[in-house]
Amino acid sequence: MTPLRQKMTNDMKLRGLSPRTQQSYLEAVTGLAKFFNQSPDRLSKEQVQEYLLYLMEERRLSWSSCNVAVSAFRFLYGKTLESESMRLAIPPRKKITKLPEILSAEEIECLFASTDNPKHRMILMTVYGGGLRVSEVVKLKVNDLHKDRMTVRIDQGKGNKDRYTILSKRLLEELRVYWTMYRPPLWLFPSSRDINKPLDISSAQRIYYKAKERARITKGRGIHTLRHCFATHMLEAGHDVRTIQMLMGHSSIMTTIVYLQVTQKKMDATKSPLDLLEIPTARDCDRR
Repeated sequence: MTPLRQKMTNDMKLRGLSPRTQQSYLEAVTGLAKFFNQSPDRLSKEQVQEYLLYLMEERRLSWSSCNVAVSAFRFLYGKTLESESMRLAIPPRKKITKLPEILSAEEIECLFASTDNPKHRMILMTVYGGGLRVSEVVKLKVNDLHKDRMTVRIDQGKGNKDRYTILSKRLLEELRVYWTMYRPPLWLFPSSRDINKPLDISSAQRIYYKAKERARITKGRGIHTLRHCFATHMLEAGHDVRTIQMLMGHSSIMTTIVYLQVTQKKMDATKSPLDLLEIPTARDCDRR
């Protein structure tokens, strides 16, 4: 490990960045160094900007991937190297807001039914049943399930925050059957390679994609879709936004309010102004 890489790693740890963020930032900086075959602290602001254009225009990376690179470079030059001029030379990227695609209740049922492996089925049901992030479900421990209070404890979720979400009665029944079959000692969903380690995030994603393919579902993206479905279906069931914010672990209620835009109940109750007009239909016009 080079001194610069070590210093950046230490700076990220001191600022409490998650291991995943640290890894993403280091990979982005490594890509920059390999592109010019030179240490990042020797690059000019024009070279850094050239690399960002390369990522956007030639490699055509998604907004999120490019934004990770921008954030990594701003951290490297602004925090680790303390170069104000270099930091200012890296423009912030405007966030692109996209509404999540929501699966219907029937599609959710079909997704679960398409999974033959009991463990895989329980992973998907747990994500949907409590609105968990994939990073949270893989790190659940057996004793995080509080049957007396019907809650699930999320230990150090996003932003290093603890929280509680609901434990569904149906989920609890299913988990009891799962536990008798697998008897996980510590992690609720241990790795298939090492029972003393939690399931890998990429494995959970693959489980979702396989189930989605079997169910012939084309909407939505990764396993995070189930978290979106949890919030939306909760709103459609009449639960208030503040409660859902707490269960989801959103820092800002504005993040939760986004789901109001995709609730089917709200759509069904909203009429287009065209429906209010008393004008002849196309069929009536043909008769004339």
